[in-house]
Amino acid sequence: MSLDDAAIERLVQEAKTGDAEAFGHLFDHYHEPVHRFVASRVRRPADAEDLTQTIFVKVLEGLPRYEARGIPFGGWLFRLARNAVIDHVRTHRDHADLEVAEQRFSDDDDEPEDAVLRRLDIERVGAALAVLTDEQREAIELRFFAGLSAREAAEAMGKQEGTIRGLQFRAIAALRRELGIDLTDE
Repeated sequence: MSLDDAAIERLVQEAKTGDAEAFGHLFDHYHEPVHRFVASRVRRPADAEDLTQTIFVKVLEGLPRYEARGIPFGGWLFRLARNAVIDHVRTHRDHADLEVAEQRFSDDDDEPEDAVLRRLDIERVGAALAVLTDEQREAIELRFFAGLSAREAAEAMGKQEGTIRGLQFRAIAALRRELGIDLTDE
């Protein structure tokens, strides 16, 4: 389901008054991006599922106190998600890796060579992501894994939108260098 900003704000207002259907639409819209973000940060798929559900419980509990004040709802939601992931990592000594990405691709349908090549690509990307600063990695995860706008990612990280764009720019440049991608050849 694709919703524009006005539809999201309308659903938020309805959900704040206890409209379960409106909250359901918000859940449907944000569940997958939140799950992708969480899964990119925690080791075990079961932890990602549990944490995603916990985040939506927190959203439901905090919704009556939510006030936009120029901040998009998605930014507020992802700030809750970010804080929940930070708490989880601290308490579980868990670290983000690409194990989840590997599990998303089924090797059953592939030729053995394709599966090996895909695993090598995932390992290369994982190693490249490891050279980024924590803030650069988080900006990339929010922007591309979770699909947030720069504005929403800025709210989630508690930074200015321009800072997020700068982090993203430097992260992409570092990833290109690390992966040996030269755009001048294209």
